[in-house]
Amino acid sequence: MSSSTASSSDASDGRVLVVDDNRDVLTALRLLLKEHVARVHTATDPSSLPSLLRDNDYDTILLDMNFQQDASSGREGFEWLDKIQEIDPQAVVLMITAYGDVEKAVRAMKAGAADFIVKPWTDPELVASVQAAIKLHQTRAAAEESTEDEAPSGHGPGVREDGQPGFEGIIGQSEEIQSVFSLIQKVAGTDANVLVLGENGTGKELVARAVHRRSDWAEGPFVTADLGALSPSLFESELFGHVEGAFTGAESDRAGRFEAANGGTLFLDEIGNIPMELQKKLLTVLQRREVTRVGDVEARPIDIRLVCATNQPIYDRMDDGDFRQDLLFRVNTVEIDLPPLRERGDDVLRLGRHFLGEYADKYDAATEGFTEEAREALRQYHWPGNVRELKHTVERAVILSESPRIAPDDLRFSAPAPDSSSDADASFDTLNLNDLEQKAVRKALSKHGGNVSQAAEELGISRRALYRRIEKYGL
Repeated sequence: MSSSTASSSDASDGRVLVVDDNRDVLTALRLLLKEHVARVHTATDPSSLPSLLRDNDYDTILLDMNFQQDASSGREGFEWLDKIQEIDPQAVVLMITAYGDVEKAVRAMKAGAADFIVKPWTDPELVASVQAAIKLHQTRAAAEESTEDEAPSGHGPGVREDGQPGFEGIIGQSEEIQSVFSLIQKVAGTDANVLVLGENGTGKELVARAVHRRSDWAEGPFVTADLGALSPSLFESELFGHVEGAFTGAESDRAGRFEAANGGTLFLDEIGNIPMELQKKLLTVLQRREVTRVGDVEARPIDIRLVCATNQPIYDRMDDGDFRQDLLFRVNTVEIDLPPLRERGDDVLRLGRHFLGEYADKYDAATEGFTEEAREALRQYHWPGNVRELKHTVERAVILSESPRIAPDDLRFSAPAPDSSSDADASFDTLNLNDLEQKAVRKALSKHGGNVSQAAEELGISRRALYRRIEKYGL
């Protein structure tokens, strides 16, 4: 299975495989997950895994740790985890067991599992883990060629051995992105905490992985936690772990993301979304370099490389009293500010050609390139969704184009160009309030280059209210 086939950034489009020899478990998971993902396949026999992986593309695999031959040690589960990774090194695997303990949890995640789920699970925790795994797989797909992209001796950053632009899976040669490459090289070999700033779709997790691969923690695990997807009730349990009986549904001890990342890198995505009441708890862990599981009194030391990211104007949030100054200073020893695609010049064409080749191969299309008019359209568009939007735009064009070369009509952009006179003067084509509100939010963000404070002022609402609408419409 090639993980490069994953292209969607929406977990609801995810494809999940569940392997467990208990049919009741399979039924329960299928009924639960079908409400949240596009496709759920189930299998009772792990020996069917090789053929299933060859014939299907899965965003995540839920794998039982204990089958009939071995009821409690987890040996079979680890063997099949290794087999899955041999078939597809980019696979995202969640291990499931009824005999959970800390050692198995840490061992499973260090062996390559993305998460560890204990039966009986709680539905919100399991769904959150699956959605995070789907997002992780989509990011891995974008970085699939990253090991080939690393600059060899004799080549500068941003140039692959074949002479094509690229650095650790991040493609580009503009001055703006070259500055990012240089900063990654400088900071990766230190133990400094890194804060990655940038709009949605600019590649913040790719930067975090590049820092990890070039650091002293590269041999350890790379563990992600999407703080924007965690509810306050799950925050402490997911990050710090819990002990048996700590709360309803805590049937056994479980390691959190901090412990799972011990000896490696912990990537805290969307750190700007942490509620104020939980920021102090995170700060305490970072200051003491130890975690205490929910319901426990024993603190456990941790040795991690910390990389955080946010798409929010974090300094504005600090000035408004919504984000602690001491926490911000703790996580941002070094900042890496990712430029939006609209500020990266001809990188849009370099990325466009890369994605065109990728999807021409995927769909066995005879597409050869872009017309000059299409290239100009790519240059002129403002790309509010950045690289992620460009990738989806090119994929759609490859699928729909009936000519060898992509023309402007094949490029269906998702948002009107900012300050477009035709847009400003057009009468409403809908009276649906949600549609009108979404268009207004898009236009304000585009007009002000993604500056949330200015866009909120233009719309006549608070920044907090604008953040809610950005999240609501997935902007």
